[in-house]
Amino acid sequence: MADTNETEQTLALKVGTVALTFAAGWAAQKLVTFIWAKVTGHDAPKDLDDEEVGIVSAVTFAAVAAGVGVLARRFAGKEAKRFVSRLASRAS
Repeated sequence: MADTNETEQTLALKVGTVALTFAAGWAAQKLVTFIWAKVTGHDAPKDLDDEEVGIVSAVTFAAVAAGVGVLARRFAGKEAKRFVSRLASRAS
């Protein structure tokens, strides 16, 4: 029975992490796009290979987006673990 409970917790953690990662990634993308437009006065680049997008803008946007993406993934992972732990303690 303990193995089943542990398996359910592991599955819940994986599903929760995936769901929160997608949600956090979506929110992070929207936030970076919004802030980019406010700070630069231009829409965020959609195609970083486009010749009209300057190299500095492309690299800066890619770095900022990647950094925010890492923060979002880490946040999602920690929150999923915390949520599953809370559910497990209630079930016990």
